[in-house]
Amino acid sequence: MNSFLPAAVIFDMDGVLVDTNPFHVQKWAALLTEHGIAFDRAALPKQVLGPGNDLTLRHFFGDRLTAAGRLRLSDELEARFRAAFAPHAKPFAGVERLIAECHENGVRVAVASAGMSKNVFFILDALKLRQCFHVVLTADEVTHVKPHPEIYEKTAQKLGFVPAACVAIEDSFAGIEAAKGAGMKCVAVATTFPDAELRARTQADLVVQTLGTLKLEVLRGLF
Repeated sequence: MNSFLPAAVIFDMDGVLVDTNPFHVQKWAALLTEHGIAFDRAALPKQVLGPGNDLTLRHFFGDRLTAAGRLRLSDELEARFRAAFAPHAKPFAGVERLIAECHENGVRVAVASAGMSKNVFFILDALKLRQCFHVVLTADEVTHVKPHPEIYEKTAQKLGFVPAACVAIEDSFAGIEAAKGAGMKCVAVATTFPDAELRARTQADLVVQTLGTLKLEVLRGLF
């Protein structure tokens, strides 16, 4: 165990800090239904949770949408999401405690989210957590979205550390792939997908049911 690592803990947002994923799935189901696009409701979470909106719109709409059309629909999607989510804003149990433990021990904390900036800061403000993070990076600040590692590489750079000194906390397949691709340790939390599936299908260093019992000591044991 290296008692000086991790130098930073980087949190995904949706499905890690807060249970927004049901609202994200619902916004996509409503949009696809309105546009007459067939989809498998059981498969929808894996298709829409993790990748950015542009990638998901390309998947479902193909060449039916221009870049401007995708941007317009993305804005519409997120406006719907914010309206539906606002009354339910509450962090997962254990989130505030883990962030506080990091602060107390000089471990920097960040957010690396595939969401658009407007959404990410809206949620962090609703949770009263925005001021807790040293760095917040969103999809608006990268060229390649998850599962590409760019967002984790850039977040580590902004924090002033090499990726190998950081641990990411993720819930989605795309997010875990992005963190591991950047060279980070990664904890997968089974808030969105079953723990057995996360163990079988990802390279996560640790899979936990919730953040409720996850402590900095456990994260240090990954190094």
